[in-house]
Amino acid sequence: MSIKRFRLLIALGALAMLGACGTSPRGEKFYGLFRPYRIEIVQGNVVTQEMMAQIQPGLGRAQVRDILGSPLLTDVFHADRWDYVFAIRRPGTEVQQRRVSVFFEGDKVARFEAGELPSEREFVASIDSSETPKVPPLELTPEQVRALPAPVRTAAPAASAQPAAKRAYPPLESLN
Repeated sequence: MSIKRFRLLIALGALAMLGACGTSPRGEKFYGLFRPYRIEIVQGNVVTQEMMAQIQPGLGRAQVRDILGSPLLTDVFHADRWDYVFAIRRPGTEVQQRRVSVFFEGDKVARFEAGELPSEREFVASIDSSETPKVPPLELTPEQVRALPAPVRTAAPAASAQPAAKRAYPPLESLN
């Protein structure tokens, strides 16, 4: 086989393998052994029911910023509207997306629009992907205590006839 033909076969094989990489679905395991790492993408401000309960018509912009944080979207052409958008993209789960809009008249809240928002507990539960490990009991039940073997008592060691030699320690402070 000539070198030109060998190089052509290598190039075609590499091109075929490279093309096969693009046809793999996102969640498919690579070679059936492991999944490639997919980063979790979190964007925007988390706004919960408890936070929105604090927003009332008449609040100032600074108060809204203190409660909800800085808005993700502010528009030069619509200066009286702040948009808070939150999205979290996690591998293997659906995208969570929420949007809250606060409308101002002057510097005071006129109204706000919010879709369905989770409570803080619901939000934490939705993002907590760790499985709670089974915690072993840290105390014995009375039945388990009774089932334990009785401890073996040994005689106390006899006091030695000679007292321990006195030790000389260096002084802790200088005598000057």
